[in-house]
Amino acid sequence: MGLSMQVDIVSAEGEIFSGKAEMLFAQAANGEIGILPHHSQFLSQLKPGIVRVVSGDEEDHFYINGGIIEIQPSVVTVLADTAIRAADLDEAKAKEAKQRAEEAMTDAKSETDIARAQVELAEAVAQIQAISKLRDRLQKTGMS
Repeated sequence: MGLSMQVDIVSAEGEIFSGKAEMLFAQAANGEIGILPHHSQFLSQLKPGIVRVVSGDEEDHFYINGGIIEIQPSVVTVLADTAIRAADLDEAKAKEAKQRAEEAMTDAKSETDIARAQVELAEAVAQIQAISKLRDRLQKTGMS
């Protein structure tokens, strides 16, 4: 392993990943970011989506529902309300959540109900996209 940095992915439920990595990719507020060791200090909001942690030939994928990323030269911390190993995502549950959110938007009686349904819909769509991207990546590498 060449240069590495400490990566910690933490959710409200607890720490989901802590270890050394050579690269990290995440969906920041203004688009995907790639982080290498000794990156300049940076703080950003994260959108729901996949966080990829690369260490040598290993690549770990995590779904987060949004949060904050703090980057120090040798430490990257991802703070999320929810963080799940991408392999543990359930496509059927994500599709059910998407359908429930769409129905909630249709039945919404107030702006608050609409906003809540929009957040739930965005999270469900992000999970479905994450599952699809992971499936595509595994098929390309012949690991399916």
